[in-house]
Amino acid sequence: MDDDPPAAESKLTRSKQRWASEQKFLTDAPGGPARDRLPPGQHLVRNWPVLDLGRQPDVSTERWRLNVHGLVSRPLTLDWSAFQELPQSTIRSDIHCVTSWSRYHNEWAGVSTRSLLDLVQPRDEARAVMLHGYDGYTTNLTLADFASSDAMIAHSWQGRPLTREHGGPARLIIPHLYFWKSAKWINAVAFLGADRPGFWEMNGYHMRGDPWRQERYS
Repeated sequence: MDDDPPAAESKLTRSKQRWASEQKFLTDAPGGPARDRLPPGQHLVRNWPVLDLGRQPDVSTERWRLNVHGLVSRPLTLDWSAFQELPQSTIRSDIHCVTSWSRYHNEWAGVSTRSLLDLVQPRDEARAVMLHGYDGYTTNLTLADFASSDAMIAHSWQGRPLTREHGGPARLIIPHLYFWKSAKWINAVAFLGADRPGFWEMNGYHMRGDPWRQERYS
């Protein structure tokens, strides 16, 4: 089943757990505000590397659902048709992976998280969200990061539908944080009263993941 727990013992998972324990990819470059386009410890790539937990769920648009629940005034579940009827946006952003690669000039199309927030109206006590994917993956964000101006639930990249290997039919995009925060195959957003760790955050990775501050590990 596509909502089974992730394969925690995949080769990539074991490697990333080891990188966290070894503090791999950290450099002596100072953190803080970005002075250049490329964050410290990163290198540019032209391709788009594929990273996952060893599972790539096959989710058709007919079966896809996005459930938004928790500390919101108007919980909802969107099917693909309702998702497409929401206001659509396009953004261009760079992306930065914790494994040290970055890619420039990515064009996304989808629904901004701010449009979603307008619909569900988070309650005053909401402070964070937990993202859930069809592969069983979870990752956390503060509400402020989820509501950033360039954050969206994307269905297209470079003018074409997102492929399965890159999280299609829809994935989260949070460009200002390391890309493990941009959950693939997204199917739920839970609004929480306090921030709590998701999958990688429980396995040695940072709770926030700012690439300019090299927030790779806890």
